Amino acid sequence: MISIPVKTLESLEFPLVLNQIANYTITETGKEKVLKIVPLSNAKDIIPELQRTYEFKVSINSDNPIPNHDFDAINKELFLFQIENSILEISGFRKIKTIIETTVILKKYFDKYKEFYNNLNQFSQQTEATPFLLNNINEVFDNYGQIRNNASKKLSEIRSELLHVKGKIGVSFSQALSRYGSQDYLDDIKETIVENRRVLAVKAMHRKKVKGAVLGSSKTGSIVYIEPQETLEFTNELSSLLYEEAEEIKRILKSLTESLRPYAPLLENQQNYLTHIDVLSAKARYAYTINATIPNISTQRRLFLKNAYHPLLLSENKKRKQKTYPQTIELHQENRIIVISGPNAGGKSVTLKTVGLLQLMLQSGLLIPADAQSECFIFNKILTDIGDNQSIENHLSTYSYRLKTMNRFLKKCNKNTLFLIDEFGTGSDPELGGALAETFLEVFYQREAFGIITTHYTNLKLLASELPFATNANMQFNRKSLEPMFQLQLGEAGSSFTFEVAQKNGIPYSLINKAKKKIERGKVRFDKSIANLQKERFQFRKSTEELKKTSEKAKLQTKQLEEINTKIQEKLESYQVLYDNNQRYISIGKKVTSLAETFFYNKRKKQLLDELFKLTLIINSKLKKKKTVEKKKEKIKQQAIEKEVTQKKKKIREKKKKEKEKRKKVKKRKKKKKKKKKKKKEKEKTIHATDTKN
Repeated sequence: MISIPVKTLESLEFPLVLNQIANYTITETGKEKVLKIVPLSNAKDIIPELQRTYEFKVSINSDNPIPNHDFDAINKELFLFQIENSILEISGFRKIKTIIETTVILKKYFDKYKEFYNNLNQFSQQTEATPFLLNNINEVFDNYGQIRNNASKKLSEIRSELLHVKGKIGVSFSQALSRYGSQDYLDDIKETIVENRRVLAVKAMHRKKVKGAVLGSSKTGSIVYIEPQETLEFTNELSSLLYEEAEEIKRILKSLTESLRPYAPLLENQQNYLTHIDVLSAKARYAYTINATIPNISTQRRLFLKNAYHPLLLSENKKRKQKTYPQTIELHQENRIIVISGPNAGGKSVTLKTVGLLQLMLQSGLLIPADAQSECFIFNKILTDIGDNQSIENHLSTYSYRLKTMNRFLKKCNKNTLFLIDEFGTGSDPELGGALAETFLEVFYQREAFGIITTHYTNLKLLASELPFATNANMQFNRKSLEPMFQLQLGEAGSSFTFEVAQKNGIPYSLINKAKKKIERGKVRFDKSIANLQKERFQFRKSTEELKKTSEKAKLQTKQLEEINTKIQEKLESYQVLYDNNQRYISIGKKVTSLAETFFYNKRKKQLLDELFKLTLIINSKLKKKKTVEKKKEKIKQQAIEKEVTQKKKKIREKKKKEKEKRKKVKKRKKKKKKKKKKKKEKEKTIHATDTKN
């Protein structure tokens, strides 16, 4: 177990995550265990827990989900087992039976599907099932949790006698009811139950006429409740039998308790197993809602979170139907410390808390909402200083508290430490506090600790740029709209946009300009330079992304052209083969035609056969023997090519035909136009000649 102060857990909002997970438990013991989850420092304990949770998550909404694990806690029964001669209640045995049955079912399930649930199966093997205890319990209790009549021979006899006596009571009471009812001694209700006994509702005026024991009367006194004399004898016998039954049940339960007492540690182990299954189920269901997964656990010192989300922010924004911005951040041996700067409300603290909270979750065996390609290292210590820690009780100012925290950091910080500090150096004079913060940062750097800090101090930004294994980063800010973009950009410090934000919030420009004059000119220019650099960097990154997209598009088009070229080449080759075959057939045809003509004139049959035989041998010498399957394939391929060529020929011919017809139409139009022009000219000439004569 890793030693982390409660203040650190609270500042990173880890208890809130546990509360959300606890809502997914179905047992009280599971809920209690979830709320007591603490981060671990041993990878051998963390990795199997992560894998078990991931397997449980995969089972959600599957065709064959993991069986139900609900149960009632047996803490009271386990305590009673420690007391000599104690007897468990019937409800206690029911709980124990449920725990044993559920454990047996789950162990069988995980063993059956061990290929899919290897880690859950290995975990289940650590718990011993006790199905033989079910036999002991089932011999006493039926499926409804009631004690069986044949739980013992004596109980069977007693209950048999009870049935017989109850029958006699029923018959005798019915006789009394009939007799006194016919004499109109009874009230309209005739009978009722008093002290679990069946009694007659006798009218008060006739109570002396009815023999039996008076057990009460109505509020008005008009009705007297009498148990008839005929049933009294049987009722007393029934009471005696009920006492004997209770004593026998007590003896049976005591015997059963004694048979289970030696197995109390196993039963406790089974309850712990089912409790842990409930915890795993809750973790998995929570992971399912935030789309969490297992990152790679590295033995090398590297923390790489890709597209990581703050789980609480993600859940809250889902409810509000708002977008949550993921963050990508990396720490490794050559980039151990990141100094994040930028305007307020830009997401610096959220980024800081996201890293810390996800690390706590991971080391607690919880899946994290980040890309599966993320990589994490197990830290021995996680130190945080987040938020305003002013303490009225201890008479500490914010700065005094922070100095005490830094002192604790200096004592505990080493190369296996992750430190997270929000607004580093604040609470005192900017120059003096900044200088002290710079010194602290140098110590953390020398001890090779991993860390992320947020700050507005220029000297810390400069230090990060000078240290070889530290990096500046900033939260992106739209300078035009003055709105945060919630995107972390590594490699450069960020401007606080103090005056720009003030102007956006309605502060007069004259006052802002006056404020600028009150501070060092170099500082304003430096902050402005940073802001301009951010803007240029943003434009550069935008251009780079556009070039990258264009490059990818060009690559895709090149690939498509190569594929088209390959297809065309293949078609050309197949057409060439078809052409060569046809040429060969034409050549053979010509030779055969020549032989036929020669035979036509000389009528030499033998010479014709010899020539044909030679021609056949020449043709066969060029052929290779092929299997029937190959011949069929080649034939099919050739037929397909011929069909394709025929279709293309047809299309080309049709196209040529259309073009020819089109050309004819164009020619006709041109001829018509020429004729029209000619007629028009002739007409104009005629008109002109007529006008001249006149």
